[in-house]
Amino acid sequence: WAFAMRQREAVVAAGEDFAEASRAAADLRREIHTLLRQVTHDYDRLQYNTVVSGAMKLLNALEAAPLGEAPGDRAALREGLGVLLRALYPAAPHIAHTLWVELGYAARAGELLDAPWPQVDEAALVQDEIELVLQVNGKLRGALRVPATADKAAIEAAALASPEVEKFAEGRTPKKVVVVPGRLVNVVV
Repeated sequence: WAFAMRQREAVVAAGEDFAEASRAAADLRREIHTLLRQVTHDYDRLQYNTVVSGAMKLLNALEAAPLGEAPGDRAALREGLGVLLRALYPAAPHIAHTLWVELGYAARAGELLDAPWPQVDEAALVQDEIELVLQVNGKLRGALRVPATADKAAIEAAALASPEVEKFAEGRTPKKVVVVPGRLVNVVV
């Protein structure tokens, strides 16, 4: 309730265009749709305790997102709160309905009771960059951001060029670079 009321003006004024969204908004949308997939799956399996857990994760993601004033950022906030309210509705119908009306969703989409279940936006789940754990000799030394489409050679080159590897290699030539796709890079010196 407190978060929704703090964001009330931004949500009421928000549009639905994500074109000018910041990186934070894109990350938030990815998180929202990942959690929506989980919550939908949990509802289908009638596991309501994990549905409530997913709703809490949605709220935490919304609160932690460093969104700006750009129209795309506000649209991401509006979308996230709409998903949260629809996920909460079966478990907490009164507060979800009241917030739905207060935040202007009822004026745009009708009553919460009649609102369709939100659909996962597969386009929001696509990442253009991924973050890999960076290790030197098996010890965590940082993180490495690379394009999601980067091949093994590009990941190795980025790892070898990183300041962390230069610092911890202490001038020694790397013997081997181990890449675990989508997870980590370990440079052995």
